[in-house]
Amino acid sequence: MAAGYAELLRTRHAARLLVGTLVGRLPNAVAPIAIVLFARAEGGSYSLAGALAAAYGVANAVGQPLLGRAVDLVGQPRVQLPAAVVSALGMVWLTLAGTGSVAVAYAAVVVAGLFTPPLEGGLRALWPGVLGGREERVHAAYAMDAVAQEIMFTVGPLLVTLCVALWSPGAALLVLNAVGVLGALSVVVSEPSRAWRSEPREAHWLGALRSRGLLALLGAFFFVGTALGSITVAGVAYADGHGGQAVYGWMMAALGLGALVGGVFYGSRQWPGAPESRLRLLIALLAVCYLPLVLTPGPVAMSALAALAGVFLAPALACAFIVVDRHAPVGTVTEAFSWLVTFFGVGAAIGTGVAGPAVELGGTATGFGVAGAAGAAALLVLTVTQRALASPGPGRAVADAPEGASGTPSGAVSDVSSAG
Repeated sequence: MAAGYAELLRTRHAARLLVGTLVGRLPNAVAPIAIVLFARAEGGSYSLAGALAAAYGVANAVGQPLLGRAVDLVGQPRVQLPAAVVSALGMVWLTLAGTGSVAVAYAAVVVAGLFTPPLEGGLRALWPGVLGGREERVHAAYAMDAVAQEIMFTVGPLLVTLCVALWSPGAALLVLNAVGVLGALSVVVSEPSRAWRSEPREAHWLGALRSRGLLALLGAFFFVGTALGSITVAGVAYADGHGGQAVYGWMMAALGLGALVGGVFYGSRQWPGAPESRLRLLIALLAVCYLPLVLTPGPVAMSALAALAGVFLAPALACAFIVVDRHAPVGTVTEAFSWLVTFFGVGAAIGTGVAGPAVELGGTATGFGVAGAAGAAALLVLTVTQRALASPGPGRAVADAPEGASGTPSGAVSDVSSAG
């Protein structure tokens, strides 16, 4: 599959769009870690640090579908770059104001989260046009996308800890957000981004949320986000007792590395059957791998457990991208993918908010226990909504056809036809 990914990246515009999107999303990917470290450096408690990260996540969750719908209506450049600039300014505000005024700190993270550009959904809307509308190539791009995200989630925590070690947590916020704006700029000035237009959509106030199958998927990934959000805070508490910020950085990097390995393996072959059924299995395995974290052994063993906890994350995400594509109503592709980011982000916000008090009341193991419980809840949601996931999205072909047989990927038409 490495050769297959290389072939995809040789397609005109593909490498630039993937790299630009990953760089543009870097501030969002590391924001929970950076905010927690910044708040702790300013003298804030675990509860305040978790609550600020949660506020950022909730604001991000509100902004993503709204900005995604705006992208579907008016195109990418008019939305993505202005949003990236405003989000970065919110982090500048937080860095300059500190946490002396809790109200100001909350306002700053809300601005930063609310205006985070929907680059993730935007990239997946661009793939069909860039790759010539060939479904097997688009699905391969989704798998590559998930793998590339894990590279970012592996490198991101290390970049945060490096910036903190060289300068300070505040400097880390400033540098990473400046880099993010440059990434967004690279995407929106590209030919595919400027030329892309969404398919005509049915006027409906619910937009992408008209699809029952999409709602089921979103509910499950709310709990996956809860698990990861709780690990973010519980990991800080663990590191404080086992060596400090460097241990935390390595733990979070191990989590991303495990997902990277899992994603590469998952993308190395074609999988038979409907992706909805495969997703249930992947979420079950993901939930099981969260449980050993409560053992909280020494740093080396704990990093290994963190890597295990991440193994099935990228495969679950790649499979979820296909499920979104199969269930999103016509003309709502960016919004639908943004809703996935939203529910994931809300879940992560809840996870960070719950894990702080859980650590303070029951210790580090209790904080990691939140992740295990959330993983089980995600599996429960997919289990009780099997019928909804077997139904097609509004205006879509039958959703339970085998992968690779459902026709043209949903959502986007592009004026860009140069796929090579």
